[in-house]
Amino acid sequence: MYVLFFLCFSLDPEQKEMLIEVIEKLLKDKSTLVAGSVVMAFEEVCPDRIDLIHKNYRKLCNLLVDVEEWGQVVIIHMLTRYARTQFVSPWKEDDGLEDNEKNFYESDDEQKEKTDQRKKPYTMDPDHRLLIRNKKKQRYVVMAVAQLYWHISPKSEVGIISKSLVRLLRSNREVQYIVLQNIATMSIQRKGMFEPYLKSFYVRSTDPTMIKTLKLEILTNLANEANISTLLREFQTYVKSQDKQFAAATIQTIGRCATNISEVTDTCLNGLVCLLSNRDEIVVAESVVVIKKLLQMQPAQHGEIIKHMAKLLDSITVPVARASILWLIGENCERVPKIAPDVLRKMAKSFTSEDDLVKLQILNLGAKLYLTNSRQTKLLTQYILNLGKYDQNYDIRDRTRFIRQLIVPNEKSGALSKYAKKIFLAQKPAPLLESPFKDRDHFQLGTLSHTLNTKATGYLELSNWPEVAPDPSVRNVEVIELHQFVIYKGFKVDILKIIIYSDSEDGEKENEKSKTSDSSSADSSSEEESSSDSESESESESESESRKVTKVRDFNPVSTPVALPTPALSPSLIADLEGLNLSTSSSVISVNTPVFVPVKTHVLLHRMSGRGLAAHYFFPRQPCIFGDKMVSVQITLLQTLHKFSGFILPLFHILHVFMSKLSYFLESLEPEGSITVSMGIDFCDSTQTASFQLCTKDDCFNVNIQPPVGELLLPVAMSEKDFKKEQGMLTGMNETSTVIIAAPQNFTPSVILQKVVNVANVGVVPSGQDNIHRFAAKTVHSGSLMLVTVELKEGSTAQLIINTERTVIGSVLLRELKPVLSQG
Repeated sequence: MYVLFFLCFSLDPEQKEMLIEVIEKLLKDKSTLVAGSVVMAFEEVCPDRIDLIHKNYRKLCNLLVDVEEWGQVVIIHMLTRYARTQFVSPWKEDDGLEDNEKNFYESDDEQKEKTDQRKKPYTMDPDHRLLIRNKKKQRYVVMAVAQLYWHISPKSEVGIISKSLVRLLRSNREVQYIVLQNIATMSIQRKGMFEPYLKSFYVRSTDPTMIKTLKLEILTNLANEANISTLLREFQTYVKSQDKQFAAATIQTIGRCATNISEVTDTCLNGLVCLLSNRDEIVVAESVVVIKKLLQMQPAQHGEIIKHMAKLLDSITVPVARASILWLIGENCERVPKIAPDVLRKMAKSFTSEDDLVKLQILNLGAKLYLTNSRQTKLLTQYILNLGKYDQNYDIRDRTRFIRQLIVPNEKSGALSKYAKKIFLAQKPAPLLESPFKDRDHFQLGTLSHTLNTKATGYLELSNWPEVAPDPSVRNVEVIELHQFVIYKGFKVDILKIIIYSDSEDGEKENEKSKTSDSSSADSSSEEESSSDSESESESESESESRKVTKVRDFNPVSTPVALPTPALSPSLIADLEGLNLSTSSSVISVNTPVFVPVKTHVLLHRMSGRGLAAHYFFPRQPCIFGDKMVSVQITLLQTLHKFSGFILPLFHILHVFMSKLSYFLESLEPEGSITVSMGIDFCDSTQTASFQLCTKDDCFNVNIQPPVGELLLPVAMSEKDFKKEQGMLTGMNETSTVIIAAPQNFTPSVILQKVVNVANVGVVPSGQDNIHRFAAKTVHSGSLMLVTVELKEGSTAQLIINTERTVIGSVLLRELKPVLSQG
């Protein structure tokens, strides 16, 4: 889908408005397979149209759990940008604690006003919290979730991502490289996040050079007075590495530690001086460069080191190291008056064969000695200037002419020559040794721009937090109410479906809306009913308000018998006929009766937690009487201690798309008494937990129902020919398979049938081959086919294949069937 949008937009940009209309429509789609692709198309075609996300924001937050990994990454990055435009900064309170200093020109009133603003407690927007909370469920998109926490969560909560990032370092080197780059950026601002995992960044001998360098960078950022002694011992080992590039980087790291931690500056400097006697020329050269930077901070205290380095000019051949020594001698020529002229003499001999970088420093040294000790070096400096005048490099020639006019006065010299000594011997500021990752924090973590440290094509910048949050009501979704009334087991049942994209925090607001609409509908219906019914309804409504329980409606058993038409068919046959599909494809797909109904029950409420009230539930595998997209659930209530009165069973279920509400009202439940009620839950083809409350007159108990994936299906009857036809259209990404190993006696037709139908509510498809067993079903909510094939191979192996458009459910079903079929 994304490729089609990209091609259309790139080939004909004039189609942008039409593409936006299509994207707006697809953003409302409920399928998890669509979400990732349409958000990617949104980012490519119209990333600035944030208004398209408002109504779909909560839905996307809740859908993330079931979206494929690629889609999760795309959606999380988009929601990160969205959050930075719609919510106020959660860092304000932390910033207020850090900024305690008063500006010089700030009045007391202004300072007091700012202080009062800081004292205002920060309250996070529920939608902001929804985005952060839902990300905790992700497993395979750690880097995307980490950048989301880094950019939009409060600083006190960012630390939870550190352990997950460190665990990613066990992956391959490509993943390690990206993760370490992001950790290096984070560790500059918040060292405390990764200090507990310091040893995880120790370099291994098997690490490639790029990984070693990044780990060194992180160790440098984490260094402090408490752990520097341990790190320096570790660095001493790294310097001896056969990887010369890594050894040189370690020496630079020691120099940065010496700069950042003053307590170990002398220790590091002495260690670097010891490295000057190393046999490896690269190590010596890098040590010279780092020492030169450190000596700029305290040049007067280290004259002996400068003399020692001057002696190394005869043995060091690396141009950068030679140039550093010459620069250091030139800057301190007055402190070493006997050594500096002799060094200039040696350099004059080898001037023509030196590197261009070294030649420039020789010219600078000659100019400085000419100004401070012209009696000994005047002729020598003129000789060097003559050599530079005819050098092949134009930089050398230009520098030579400039120096000659500046230090050798003549009639053409200007007023600038008077200040030659101040120009050449001015006090230079000490170099600031900083992390190369310091300037990357303005790029979004995990992006190509952050990796390259430059803005890449297509990069979307994160906006600054708004001072005032925009109106949050733009994310509210219009409520559409659809009422259905049925008579079932003496109860009048009102089914209310509300299209809502929300979490529990927003559920309270929607509950209030539904309560208002329900009360109005109750008032209108009361005119047609008897006065006794209206009185009972008003009493139940007042009771519900006192209990603070959201209900659709209270239902009393019908006092007068209801005249129902006598059905000509049996109830079981009616249930079978209800599932028949009379469309053109009825010959291919028809709902069948279940092959097997498990009698296993699940505990909904334990008698200890329920204070004597116990509840169990099971799945009867029958079409739901409340709606063809609902899963039928039977709940048995058992009272074990004392009599309960005013018992209410409301189903309050929030999923990605639908929220179903259903209430039963029972006058009482005698001791040791029990009652079984049927309920319908629209799980939206997801194994997410349905949460609701069981309430008595005095107590409310929070309970949950999590459906097994096999109970989200209805068995389908179809021929082998139709099975193969549908299977041929569900290949590629719609097919998942695995190999099963088990004893031959476990691969008999009866055993395979028993195991498969026990796990999933599927129908048996006739097969003309003894080694192939086929099963078919469709999902309750969307009606998508679920085709299961068990193909026996030679020996004790078999292949399990599942074909379906609902790839998430297919993968879960595959994981549940594999261990069952493998068991003896």
